Amino acid sequence: MMPFDGGVESPGNATFIFSCGAALLYGTMAAAPPRFVASLVKTLAVALLAVLAAMQGGHWLLVLALALSAAGDLFLSRPGEKAFLAGLASFLAAHIAYIVLFATIGGGFALLAAQPWRGAAAAVLTVYGLVMLVLLWRRIGPELRLPVAVYIVAILGMGISALTLDAPLVIFGALLFIVSDTLLAGEKFLLPAISRYRDRMRYAVWGTYYLGQLAITLGLIRF
Repeated sequence: MMPFDGGVESPGNATFIFSCGAALLYGTMAAAPPRFVASLVKTLAVALLAVLAAMQGGHWLLVLALALSAAGDLFLSRPGEKAFLAGLASFLAAHIAYIVLFATIGGGFALLAAQPWRGAAAAVLTVYGLVMLVLLWRRIGPELRLPVAVYIVAILGMGISALTLDAPLVIFGALLFIVSDTLLAGEKFLLPAISRYRDRMRYAVWGTYYLGQLAITLGLIRF
């Protein structure tokens, strides 16, 4: 069953299929050494979600967040600290775009106090962020501490602002995005370099990340 009208030949469904296909293909490369073709496939998967959002009349901030995420995917797929920092900056900008979008179309942060489950979820995310910051602080170099701290605040802001929406699929996608970033931080900074779990973590990072972006995209297109 396709998410949009018109069958598999419709532009929306065709773009959806190609995006999922690229995501599955990159899933077979996630643990391999960096290669240009892998970078291209990884970037294409989320870039096509940006195209899909634009085609389906999605909010321009959604298109921007997805485009910035695709740029972040390209940078993070390349080796070196400069590429990592560029990817971090791209995803930071993507999270800011998501925060502004969710705050614009959501019911306002007053919902967090009005509905206990939303407030409790926001509190859990806040505690999670503090725990992650403490765990990472001693494992990363001084030059990365401020960028990583700012990034943690941004992704938590994205998750908390998603809680102001009456869109379960978007909330689920935002939480998957946070899980993916948690796994990425663990794989990059917390696991020993020779850990046998490193490859498995990379598959999990990609799977949770793409499914999170897909859920946010579909949830907002139908919001």
